[in-house]
Amino acid sequence: MPPPHPIEGRSPRRVSREEERRQWRMAGVFSATILALYVMDLFILKRPSLVTLLLRMGWGLEMLLYTWLWVRADGRGLRWLMDAHCVLTGAFLLGLVHFTGGSGSPYMTLVPSVPLLSALVQPQEPKLAILSGVTSALGALGIVLVTDGQVLNALTWVGTVGAATFFGVYGSSQFRKAQAAEHEARVERERRESMEKLAKAEHTRAQSEKLATVGRLAASVMHEINNPLAFVCSNLEFLRTEVLAQQLPEEARREFQEVFDETRSGVERIRQIVTDLRGFSRMDVEEPSECALADVVTDAARLAAVRLKHVARLKVEMPEGLPEVFATRRRLAQVILNLLVNAGDALEEAKVQGGEVKVTGRAEEGRVTLLVEDNGPGFAPEVLPRLFESFFTTKGPEKGTGLGLTLSREMVERFGGTLRAENRPEGGARLRLELPVHKG
Repeated sequence: MPPPHPIEGRSPRRVSREEERRQWRMAGVFSATILALYVMDLFILKRPSLVTLLLRMGWGLEMLLYTWLWVRADGRGLRWLMDAHCVLTGAFLLGLVHFTGGSGSPYMTLVPSVPLLSALVQPQEPKLAILSGVTSALGALGIVLVTDGQVLNALTWVGTVGAATFFGVYGSSQFRKAQAAEHEARVERERRESMEKLAKAEHTRAQSEKLATVGRLAASVMHEINNPLAFVCSNLEFLRTEVLAQQLPEEARREFQEVFDETRSGVERIRQIVTDLRGFSRMDVEEPSECALADVVTDAARLAAVRLKHVARLKVEMPEGLPEVFATRRRLAQVILNLLVNAGDALEEAKVQGGEVKVTGRAEEGRVTLLVEDNGPGFAPEVLPRLFESFFTTKGPEKGTGLGLTLSREMVERFGGTLRAENRPEGGARLRLELPVHKG
């Protein structure tokens, strides 16, 4: 039988080594099977038959020779080779039928299957099935006429072979149509995927341009912010010293002390943000090192307490002995601070009574996980998939730019970690930050 490969009709034709080995394996199995079935001849004839043995040996050698030529042939030569192989396959089978009892041979029932097998193995070439059908029909006609001399019986066999050929050709045509439809669907699907990738790439490019613009703008105003900020820090420290040096009641002194401390924390936070923005704009981040996540959370919680003080209760649960992570401490603190501030904004906007923001740390299979949760309304279904998109925000223009979570996830990924958002089963939002354990 011909190998299951469509004829390209192009020259030169190249066959890979793997394909060549596969064809030789198929030819070897086919030839060995043909010779092994000589045992069937012995049962049918009840005696050894040199003729059927020679036929089987010739059939096996023809298959090996065909494979050898098939690997090397191309173009028109390949077509002639496959046509000849189909005719010879039918001829060898008909020869076995003739020498094992003619129309009464058990092999006679296999004759109509030859065109069906040709159509099954080579559906792209209906000509091969037709050629096999013609060879089988003529052979069946001759064998029945020679053996029985019954014209009606011979015509019946011709009709059976013709029907098998028809169904084989029809089935192969339907297969080709289905294959063509599948190919068109695949091409259309690939086209749509390419268009989607192109649109996504264009969107990413546009967002990158926006980020670059923001970076250039941030770089240009950093110096302008730093100068007045230095005056504010200096004057604030002068006022603190002068006021606290006055003779004041103890309660008033404590209130002034608290106001100055909170104001200084706020100014330090502004200074830190300015420094971070300068780092983003210049991309000159400091080198990461091993750091304790509990200490980072403490730094962030202390700054976030100013924002959460009148909005929610901040609860921190960081177990002792939590493994260290490898990251830039200051940037990691900025990420956690951003998550805490976002949680406070969500609780304030939803006007949640008894709001709570909870930070929990734990070690899990070579990673350190930090959960930032709140008891607010959680993320809306349409918001959750877009939460980390650049410039996407549900806050007003005076509260958010849509860059906080995008930059936070980017920084976490630089440290080999992940940042994901989800809703808690009991209600509220959850940000899951995971970092690999530092293996010093």
